[in-house]
Amino acid sequence: MASAKLKYLSLGILVFQTTSLVLTMRYSRTLQGDGPRYLASSAVVVAEFLKILTCVGLVFKDHSYSGRALSSILRQEILHKPIETLKLAIPSGIYTLQNNLLYVALSNLDAATYQVTYQLKILTTALFSVSMLGRRLGVYQWLSLLILMAGVALIQWPADSPSDPQKEQLTPGSQFVGLVAVLVACCSSGFAGVYFEKILKETKQSVWIRNIQLGMFGLVFGIFGMLAYDGDRVQEHGMFQGYNTLTWIVVALQALGGLVVAAVIKYADNILKGFATSLSIILSTFISYFWLEDFEPTSVFFLGTVMVIMATFLYGYESKPAPNPSRA
Repeated sequence: MASAKLKYLSLGILVFQTTSLVLTMRYSRTLQGDGPRYLASSAVVVAEFLKILTCVGLVFKDHSYSGRALSSILRQEILHKPIETLKLAIPSGIYTLQNNLLYVALSNLDAATYQVTYQLKILTTALFSVSMLGRRLGVYQWLSLLILMAGVALIQWPADSPSDPQKEQLTPGSQFVGLVAVLVACCSSGFAGVYFEKILKETKQSVWIRNIQLGMFGLVFGIFGMLAYDGDRVQEHGMFQGYNTLTWIVVALQALGGLVVAAVIKYADNILKGFATSLSIILSTFISYFWLEDFEPTSVFFLGTVMVIMATFLYGYESKPAPNPSRA
């Protein structure tokens, strides 16, 4: 009974985190305010720092709130195993790139289109799983990938709509930039996710320790990226320029995202995770239309969305093996 409650609690939190992150990030990147807008590169750095603090707190809790045990485990697993720690540099750098790309995508795409298109990460993850882990996909999974690609293609299908001055902020050029950002983020998400899974399966380290290692490299890469692309603006207005309550909410939701997914993987299964993803897509579409008012749904978009949701469920479906007649 307790495990069932944890299962649905983790899924509820995943729906809330996924939907609210997309919508608040989109709103924060399009909100017109006084002064400079917050830097996406700065938000990525702060999110990595919060993730490290959260994971350290979870390790601290797992070791009965003992400071000595925490210090010992961090030295033993991180400082005394430099090769194992360095393995996380590759996925960490890719995750840092991905997090920056998501800000670019949501600055140029409406929340609904982004949310559905980003499900292409299922395709990239599956392909990298086959090539890197030697995993075999069943008929239902290959079929779901074909349906997924067709659904996303329909969602990106150009629609003729009456011109509206309030909706001309998204030019074809900016939409193309947003689409490219999402596609690159899908590829980076698939590769980094499978690479991280391979490392987890090869070692017995805690997932929280691994996330601390990821966060350490992510923090370094994020700071270098921030100074390289926004160094002048940081010197002029500071790292926390444009920060407000909404910005801190976005940063906190992004920091907790990976930890929520880890909890879902621990307590739930792929089908329920697919249900949570589908519900998040529906909520994002409705809120993007009624609240943000930056999205005009079409019949083609709805058809594509239904196909993506169906593909998400189908990919997590596991057919029962047929009974063996010889054992009857």
